[in-house]
Amino acid sequence: NSNMHVVEAFLAAFDATGAEKWRERALQISQHMVEQARTNNWRIIEHFDAHWQPLLEYNAEDKTDPFRPYGSTIGHWFEWARLLENLAGAIGAAAPAWLHEAAVGLFAAGVEQGWSVDGSPGFVYTVDWDGNPVVDLRMHWVVAEAIGAAATLFHVTGDEQYADWHRTWWHYAQCHLIDPVGGSWWHELTPENEVSTTVWPGKPDIYHALQATQFAQVPVAPGLAKSLISRRQMPRNRQ
Repeated sequence: NSNMHVVEAFLAAFDATGAEKWRERALQISQHMVEQARTNNWRIIEHFDAHWQPLLEYNAEDKTDPFRPYGSTIGHWFEWARLLENLAGAIGAAAPAWLHEAAVGLFAAGVEQGWSVDGSPGFVYTVDWDGNPVVDLRMHWVVAEAIGAAATLFHVTGDEQYADWHRTWWHYAQCHLIDPVGGSWWHELTPENEVSTTVWPGKPDIYHALQATQFAQVPVAPGLAKSLISRRQMPRNRQ
């Protein structure tokens, strides 16, 4: 999770400064992540020791830890899929092919192992190293990141399957997550899609949901922040 957000930060720094060191650092971290995930059927390894040895049994005694759970976190697969395409877009024509290959693989694995796998609509939160659900709560941010990944991969490929998933997951959000009375999104649901508060009481996190509304409206590169700033600075037609 921390390395994922560092990649996100480095891409934003590259967009802001044009300094290639940020893009190169993002690429190095991403390559290490992809090499590890590919050997685990795209189940991203979340925890390592100081020598980068995988800790596959991390929190095995507390599998439902709210912030460092055991196993692999489905939402991170989608988040990484989007970031890998953002990185490829930032590099341009010289982008290594494995960036797109990994993005497609992570997205497909997230659908296959995460979406409605227990017979109820929604994404399970975590799976074990055989792909079996561990925490079956439905977290709002996972759907938001899946929406973002679908929009980004549709931008890149034009493949209608990604547009279909984008519509499917927005429909799920509208039916189960968006609160039409109190506003914002419910942060957590039970497997039966009833409101739950195991991790977060209330609605303290808005950025995942906000980003989900934007990814279909901006290009793959530059990143979201620069794209939105550029759009705000465009001159408007006078009436």
